[in-house]
Amino acid sequence: MAKLQIREVTLFGILGAMTFAAKYVMSGLPNIEPVSLMVMVFGAVFGKKAVYPVYLYVLMEFLFYGLGIWNVMYLYIWPGLAFVAYLLRRMESPMHWALLSGAFGLLFGAACMPVDIVIGGFSYAAAKWISGIPFDITHCIGNFAIALILFRPLHSLTQRLYAQMMP
Repeated sequence: MAKLQIREVTLFGILGAMTFAAKYVMSGLPNIEPVSLMVMVFGAVFGKKAVYPVYLYVLMEFLFYGLGIWNVMYLYIWPGLAFVAYLLRRMESPMHWALLSGAFGLLFGAACMPVDIVIGGFSYAAAKWISGIPFDITHCIGNFAIALILFRPLHSLTQRLYAQMMP
């Protein structure tokens, strides 16, 4: 990967911190968060470089909330979503982005299963996932609504910022 310019470091730092702050502000709402939306925008706009704001967000989670087994999941779940968004970056329809974000929210618990299998075996992981399905449904609905409304404007804004910052 190419060396980052100071402008990119600044932008990625601000975006990672803003993602954390936005999640924190919305933390009173059960499983309704802006992180999925932001990670999709980062993947679609920055490509491979999306790992910088994504992992800054993850680092802030670790520092603020402490370390736990859920940390391992964040190391692959968020970059995985950024990668999928990068692959689908040419997708134009806000509805398609909302469907992707909703599907991600619905499958979030399933995406955590690899770590849960290591911790307690398949039965433990399956029971944990099944018991969390109501939260995944809420996550799905919240992600869908947020992405439907905000993906296009945030994507356009982020693209413009990045284009203006780069020589």
